Amino acid sequence: MENLKALSFELRKNVVRMIKEGKGGHIGGDMSVMDTLVTLYFRQMNISPDNMDDPDRDRFVLSKGHSVEAYYAVLAAKGFFPIEEVIEKFSKFGSKYIGHPNNKLPGIEMNSGSLGHGLPVCIGMALAGKMDKRDYRVYTVMGDGELAEGSVWEGAMAAGHYKLDNLCAVIDRNRLQISGCTEDVMAHDSQEERWKSFGWHVISVNGNEIDELDAAFNEAKATKGKPTLVLANTTKGFGSPVMENKAGWHHHVPSEEEYAQIMADLDARREAALHE
Repeated sequence: MENLKALSFELRKNVVRMIKEGKGGHIGGDMSVMDTLVTLYFRQMNISPDNMDDPDRDRFVLSKGHSVEAYYAVLAAKGFFPIEEVIEKFSKFGSKYIGHPNNKLPGIEMNSGSLGHGLPVCIGMALAGKMDKRDYRVYTVMGDGELAEGSVWEGAMAAGHYKLDNLCAVIDRNRLQISGCTEDVMAHDSQEERWKSFGWHVISVNGNEIDELDAAFNEAKATKGKPTLVLANTTKGFGSPVMENKAGWHHHVPSEEEYAQIMADLDARREAALHE
């Protein structure tokens, strides 16, 4: 588990390099969601470059598609495409490594980024799995700002109604969005109670702790008769005080000075993880 913690900080460094080279990207949400993606791809999901066309593979949709840089970094580490190519070509004219997930790339199930779409599409995937008697699981990650979209709650109601226990949704609950604090933009009240009222099993964890996420996903697999919502309480910009809990880092390209400090902070966190 310590090696995965170290990996999460190494992949954050690749994200920062990507954004610096591409001159754009949603760095704050990349940092908060990284641990969820690492846990899913390296501990939980049955998906790899060797089985990406297998009908029994697990499915994943990054509904908060603006955090694509973290997604690319994880997919590259998993072997779907080379990381240096991503860093060199990210967000450049004519590049396939665009600023939201591109399903022309291996390992990406669907284009996303229009917020509120990921959960409804994953419900369709989960329903299809039930109808076809497949054993695969379906995962999606949403942002907390995304929860203002009505399609999320239509989907939540449908998933509970159909008792989709092969479906697990994650909320990256970092409490910040592009226009500020989520509670100022659209107050959330109790997400735990809200999702439970739609018939979901709800697990609340520290979303920047891989061991807690791993246990939550194991619990989700063991939960029968209802879908699971993992409320991943995270820190936006996690990994460096330069970025942490600052709404201005939702979409920001580091200066040379900021870049150097962030990379040093991430190196320090990686080394600490290796020696825990």
